[in-house]
Amino acid sequence: MPSAQADAPRKEPAGAQDPPDVVPRPTDWTTYEGRTSLTRATRILIDPRTARSTALPSGRAELPGPARQSVRQLATQLRTEIEQITGISPRVTSGARPAPGDIALTLTDRGDPGAEGYRFDSRGPVRIEAASTHGLFYGTRTLLHLLRATADDHREVPRATADDRPAQRIRMVHLDAGRKYWQLPYLENLIRRMGDQKLNTLLLHLSESEGFRLYSPKFPGLADPDHSYSRADIEHLKAFAARHHVQLMPGLELPGHATVISEAFGIGFGSGPDPCTPAHTHSHLTPDWIIDMTSEKAVAKSKEIVAEFAGWFDAPLFSIGAEEVPGQLAECPRVKDYLASAPDVSTLGDLLNRYINTLDDVVTSRGRRTAVYNGSEHLPAPQQRVHSPVVFLTWEGTSAEPAVPGHDEIAIGPFYDTPNNYHHKYPDEPWMYDSWAPNTAPDMLGSGVTNWADYNFWADDGYFEQHMAGARAILADRAWNRSATPDTLADFRSRAARVGDPPGTTPAPVPPRVEGRPSHHWTFDDASYPSGWTYAGSPGNTILAEDKAGDLPGTSYIIDNPTPVPGVLGQAWRFDSDRDGVGFGGLDLAEPWTVSVRVRASSRTPDQVLLSSKTGALKLMQHGTGKVGFTRYGTADHSFDHTLPLDRWTRLTWVATKGHTTLYVDGERVGSVPASIPLPLRSIGTESASLRGDLDDLMTWDEALSPEEIARLG
Repeated sequence: MPSAQADAPRKEPAGAQDPPDVVPRPTDWTTYEGRTSLTRATRILIDPRTARSTALPSGRAELPGPARQSVRQLATQLRTEIEQITGISPRVTSGARPAPGDIALTLTDRGDPGAEGYRFDSRGPVRIEAASTHGLFYGTRTLLHLLRATADDHREVPRATADDRPAQRIRMVHLDAGRKYWQLPYLENLIRRMGDQKLNTLLLHLSESEGFRLYSPKFPGLADPDHSYSRADIEHLKAFAARHHVQLMPGLELPGHATVISEAFGIGFGSGPDPCTPAHTHSHLTPDWIIDMTSEKAVAKSKEIVAEFAGWFDAPLFSIGAEEVPGQLAECPRVKDYLASAPDVSTLGDLLNRYINTLDDVVTSRGRRTAVYNGSEHLPAPQQRVHSPVVFLTWEGTSAEPAVPGHDEIAIGPFYDTPNNYHHKYPDEPWMYDSWAPNTAPDMLGSGVTNWADYNFWADDGYFEQHMAGARAILADRAWNRSATPDTLADFRSRAARVGDPPGTTPAPVPPRVEGRPSHHWTFDDASYPSGWTYAGSPGNTILAEDKAGDLPGTSYIIDNPTPVPGVLGQAWRFDSDRDGVGFGGLDLAEPWTVSVRVRASSRTPDQVLLSSKTGALKLMQHGTGKVGFTRYGTADHSFDHTLPLDRWTRLTWVATKGHTTLYVDGERVGSVPASIPLPLRSIGTESASLRGDLDDLMTWDEALSPEEIARLG
């Protein structure tokens, strides 16, 4: 093997072709001829003088937070990961001289690598140097990516050097854990994937109007223990995240988006004497959606909640929300009277900013720094300014430039994932990869992919994962290396696929197929939200579609909600707008399957969708034919020889096996099509095509019913 001095380097600066199989792409990478192999003799070497250290003094920084994993702990973890990939279990030792094929982890401030940067050299022994175990961890991720992307036994890596550090300090994933309760195994997999892609902050948005997800005995009735996280759960997640160098950042939502808090303690603007009215809040909500900032009791309870849960977390940032307080609240007599008498506030903006500052004092007293979503800056506030250290999570606009003068920011606006048919927001992955360059201004701390679970409160974890995974990988790549991308988005996706998931990732659970009975049954009868969720809407909004057979209830949206009307069996829902719909957030079910529904169409439109997903849809009126059918998006539309009659209840039943779909009308076979799609369970309707008419008794089966079974449905 030629010596390092004899090597002919091929330096690949920013924007060069043929990037290595590493996500994110290193900021500086030089390749050499040949490969370095790990063998049964490979050792992981650490310096005995720093084995218990987490960082050198120069490697410490306020953000992303202090490293909590020692060099020895990291080395032991790396040994397990290498064994899972290669079958080799290197011995961890200290004080030895590295030989070819060894892996040496060294804390050093040589070259000022910063809090998360590292130096990588695989020309003989694999040497990884950094000023903190953040940097060492990221260097080992580069090594593991190269091993995983190598064919055969995954024991070789290209001979290369890198001097690598991130462009942005905060590289975030944001989960709406207020509207939706996420299972712990999913959160663990997410943290593994984040650490593997050098993302360092998981913001768990733990309260929303519909739910509070931290359970403390200090606040009985605030959180449902079965659908929230205990102190023990959080301690487990913090320790798990620390091993993957992810900061677990909490987020609460105050004073707006707070129905669950207001009702638990009677501290909303709709509570008490002379309450505010629906005219003083958003039309689809109640006044209790906002905590009463004029009430000493409400402010004291807000401080108590923040103080309790700030003590549960150790990330540098703690979010208190604070956005979307409705401007019309200023016209509520309770607010007007208070502003007229209080000497330090004269506007609604003053009142909100004072509330933010009051809670900021609580957060900072716990050694944390407050974050809020932007929006308060739009309200006139002549007497109260938000404390300057407060960080703004900017969700409006493109976040190309810092937008809130005098405050540090984290850009989340362009990366929204709100996969319902009302908001219909998905990250623009081609734009993210081909055009977006993260801003590195001193007051732009970083960027984050943001999930919101509006109208998908009970969705499968995997439903959101399928929408977030690609954007998350792109954000990881771009927020680390802001140089021009050297290839296409398809190339990047192929590179990410070669790298694959990190060691230890558990397969997503596959629900067993239900046999002999319906897997889902939505009757559209009146029903209350399940335990653990608070109804925050005004009457007629975000109404519940209870699933009497399975675990996939759904809700309607903010406006143009279906109207409950008499049905064939109890109550039906009437749909009269393309914006009418129901969000389920279910994953597609592979064939075989059966769907049966009672429908009374009221009018004809060019395209009427019953059930839809990203892959396909069942159609009451197919585009181009007006007949009952189904679609595989991007491939083909299919129609049966049946036109749905108007103003008459009809039972439609689709039965699908692989490559074959049959339609029955009122129990009688109409015909078959030599094609099929997975059963779409995302939603009723799409963002632009819903039905017109009444819907009742929607059922699905995880099997193909026989003609006799279909006839018995009635």
